Amino acid sequence: MTSSVVPRRLTAGDRIRVIAPSMSRPVVMEHDNTEFAVRHLTEELGLEIDFGDHVDEIGPLDTAGVAARVDDLHAAFADDSVAGILTVIGGYLSNQLLPHLDFDLIAAHPKVFCGYSDITALANAIHAVTGLVTYVGPHWSSFGMRDHFEPTQEWFRRATFTTDPIVVEPSTWWSDDAWFADQDHRELLPTDGWWSLRPGEATGPLLGGNLCTLNLLQGTAWMPSLAGRMVFVEDDYLSFPALFARDLTSLFQLPGADQAAGLIIGRFQGESGVTRDHLDAMIADIPALQGKPVLANVDFGHTMPLLTIPVGGTAHLSVGADVGLTINPRR
Repeated sequence: MTSSVVPRRLTAGDRIRVIAPSMSRPVVMEHDNTEFAVRHLTEELGLEIDFGDHVDEIGPLDTAGVAARVDDLHAAFADDSVAGILTVIGGYLSNQLLPHLDFDLIAAHPKVFCGYSDITALANAIHAVTGLVTYVGPHWSSFGMRDHFEPTQEWFRRATFTTDPIVVEPSTWWSDDAWFADQDHRELLPTDGWWSLRPGEATGPLLGGNLCTLNLLQGTAWMPSLAGRMVFVEDDYLSFPALFARDLTSLFQLPGADQAAGLIIGRFQGESGVTRDHLDAMIADIPALQGKPVLANVDFGHTMPLLTIPVGGTAHLSVGADVGLTINPRR
């Protein structure tokens, strides 16, 4: 297992570079929430912002060409005036970049790299090859949420600005609304908290993110081993119960999966139709998860609020009479 390299913590005054390794910025500009992203990042976190040269290039698949996206990622890592990198948004095609990445360059310039959904492929591949701790957390576009962004921003700050362990507490609300299209009419939903699916206690280095994207790495040179790992997964509204079960089964049929430490599942969007009963049934049919702690309905995924989770950091999970989750950005 590759040793983890923890990037330098962000601090007020640092510069972050926004790049578009998946979909391009014009995709999110239909609803321009830039002013709120700028407020959260600059006024509240004290960061400076600049953008990759190719974030606004867009082709038939809502993204720039592979070479342009690779150039922006390499330039962001190579520029020592840049302390951290945020992705514009997710999408579908970040895995196109993998054969073209200069992992030696990335390893030589370790820094915070954060995004979720389709960015899962890059976050896990970079960690698998270089050992760099990467972050599955908010995009640049996520920071455009005007209201009710406080828990997401605080989890991002704690994960990337400090070295302190994060004792995660379940949110008392969640949202699944199209906030980016209508900031004035938000729907906050009550939550029944975390779902304790299987008891147990374990500690392990983290890997994961969006499940269907993580599975794109199977059979490639960039797939990290599940052995000893605390796996975290989520999926969006397109992942109906049987599809999520199939994808999860595939992940835990990989070599070394029977040595995984445990599983943490994020909150599902309502349209997915995935319930606690569905998850309980699918976990029962995965031999590699027997005897391992499994916790679900945790605050990450395609709903808000959104945890920032360090790939290559460490999680301690306890599921039983007392349920607890502590995340350490360091290994």
